Amino acid sequence: MRESQPYNDQLRMLVGENVFAEPFLWFTSVLLGILTCKIVYNVMQALSPVYSKSYRKLSKLQKIEWDNRGFSTFHAILVSVIGAKLLCFSDFFSDDAPFGPVIFRSTIFSQSMAGVSIGYFLSDLGMIVWFYPALGGAEYVLHHLLSAASLALSLYSGHAQIYIYIVLFSEITTPFVNLRWYLSVSGLKNSKLYIINGVLLFFGWLMARVLLFVYLFFHIYLHYDQVREIFPLGFYALIIVSPSLTVMNLYWLYKIVRGMIRMLSKRA
Repeated sequence: MRESQPYNDQLRMLVGENVFAEPFLWFTSVLLGILTCKIVYNVMQALSPVYSKSYRKLSKLQKIEWDNRGFSTFHAILVSVIGAKLLCFSDFFSDDAPFGPVIFRSTIFSQSMAGVSIGYFLSDLGMIVWFYPALGGAEYVLHHLLSAASLALSLYSGHAQIYIYIVLFSEITTPFVNLRWYLSVSGLKNSKLYIINGVLLFFGWLMARVLLFVYLFFHIYLHYDQVREIFPLGFYALIIVSPSLTVMNLYWLYKIVRGMIRMLSKRA
């Protein structure tokens, strides 16, 4: 399997040829993601009853979902900021950068953050399954399984991380989704903030979950000579998972548009 750069050089510089170094990085980054979710969840449990009157009126399952959406929002902000930094505010994934083929670039930092995201998706998936279907239906289970599997393959190989971070950047829409739910259960569906958030959610989703995926496919097309050198399981995962996530994003866009039309028609 082709090595990713400069990740492998960085790892050798730090620990030499220690065969346990890479599995240790994988394990600790995933564990860090899980622990971070647990910490944010506990903070939400502790602070929400103090600062939110609406929280105290919720049912037990609604309180669980409220706290769950707290670490969902935290993860979304974290990975979208890091994704923006890597994709837009550095030349790391630029074709002209001196790190070899763009499809085979990763660093210890990018690998670690992929592991943290796996920890998030496993944590969220565990709660979705445990409280099924209260926190999400089959489409959420499928989304999280595909996301976690893709991240794991990229973490294992260091390949296709530009696409991993494009998809992680699309999580920038998640805070708007969660705010919509918070406002809804707080009895604020008729507020101006709810309307503004709904409009921002639509345009954000269109940009980050639809048009950005068009760019992803265009990038794959332009770099297909490199893409076909990805190790076999990773290659087929990229070819299958990317369109699958796109279909789900289009389905959710359809639901967002329907909801926005109903909201605006009531206001009219």
